[in-house]
Order: sequence, then structure tokens, then C-alpha cells
Amino acid sequence: MAALAGLRALRRFCGVALFLSQLYVLSGRAGSLMTTKHSQPQSTFGKSLTSTSTNTPYFKIAESTEIPSYVTKCPSNGLCSRLPPDCMTCNTNYSCIYGKPATFDCKVKPYVHCLDQNNHEQENFTINMTCQFCWQLATTDYVCTNSTNCMTVSCPRQRYNATCTVRDHIHCLGNRVFPKMLYCNWTGGYKWSTALALSITLGGFGADRFYLGQWREGLGKLFSFGGLGIWTLIDVLLIGVGYVGPADGSLYI
Repeated sequence: MAALAGLRALRRFCGVALFLSQLYVLSGRAGSLMTTKHSQPQSTFGKSLTSTSTNTPYFKIAESTEIPSYVTKCPSNGLCSRLPPDCMTCNTNYSCIYGKPATFDCKVKPYVHCLDQNNHEQENFTINMTCQFCWQLATTDYVCTNSTNCMTVSCPRQRYNATCTVRDHIHCLGNRVFPKMLYCNWTGGYKWSTALALSITLGGFGADRFYLGQWREGLGKLFSFGGLGIWTLIDVLLIGVGYVGPADGSLYI
């Protein structure tokens, strides 16, 4: 009987052990399935990130075919030595002597076509010019802005800040646009001959002052009969030598 009871106990123990082992195996499979299900989106997301970062489509920037603005100033198939300075790039020769002729090595800019003396297209050439900076050129070689706010008839004569630009056919060293102090030289359309004629003939009535835009002086001469003639004579002299000018400060024509 004791042996039978021990056998039954051993059989129960084996059944419990088998149940626990099966439960452990099932729980392991369920965990692996759960891990796989949760890890697949992560791996897919990781792959998607990888493919996005490495396989991003590359959009190549189209090369610009726009023609530069300076090309409009450059005559086509002309002599290279006669091109405007904006059409070429030259090596500056600072060893030249001021005021003396100098030779400079130049090259045409892109999209510019020019010829040599034999009608052959060339890119590299030389030009001859006087060794001097642009601000040292003669006044006829550049164009400057005018000012209508300064007095041309004053003592001392007034100056104004002007911006000057070298003409296209002139070659020089340095910047082609430069500042310069110039004397006031604008005109409002008043004629010196007309002012002098009015001062001699009708100066006693202030006609010369009225013509020049000086109304207060004109009224003073009108009601004083030209300062009894003294003011009239003085104005004839002052207008004759150019000391009295238009009220707006401009020059005579």
C-alpha cells in the first residue's frame, strides 16, 4: 500500500512538472511573438528612415544661361583693343610711370566676341593707355552728377560732393566710379546779357532785380527810383562783373 501511494505521488509530481514545462514553453513563444510584432514596425520605420536619408532624390540645379548685362555694351566681332572697359579684364600694371604710355594684358569677359587686326577671334590681347588713375583724368573724360542746391555765386565759391563716372571709351587705373568735390556750376536759364541790358535801361525801376528773382531788392529800387540813381549805377557794375546773379544761386547762361 505504501508503495502504491508513493507511485501515485510520483505520478502527480510528474504531471505537475509536465504542466509547468508546457506552460513555460507556451509563455516563451507568446513573448517571442509579441516581441516580433512590436519590433517589426520599429525595424520598418528604421528602414524607412534609412531609405529616406540615403535615397533622397537629388535635384540638380539648372545652370544659368542668362546673358550678363555688360554684353549689351560690347560690340560683337569688333576689334578687341577698342572694346569698352566693362567688356574686358586687365592685369593692373602698377609699375608704370604716371603720365607715360603703358601696355596692359587683357582678356575678354565671357559671352564677348572680338577680333584682332587679321579678323581672327581672340581672347587675350594688349591695350595701350596712359598710366593714370581714373580720378586723375581730364574733366572731359568723365561725367559727374550736378547739384541744384548749392550757390554758384558766393564768396568763397561753394563746392558739392559729386559722383563721377568715366566715359566708356576711356581706359584708366582704379575705380571707374569715384567721388569728387566740384564747384557749383548749374544754371537756371538766366542770361547775363539780358540782366545787364535791363540794368542799364530799366534798372531804375528794378527790372534787373525782378528778372533775377530778387523781388525785395526790385521793390526797393522801384519805390526809391533806383536809389535816386545811385543804386542803379551800382547794380550795373555788380551785374557787369558777375557779382550779382540769379536768386536761385545758378550761373548765367
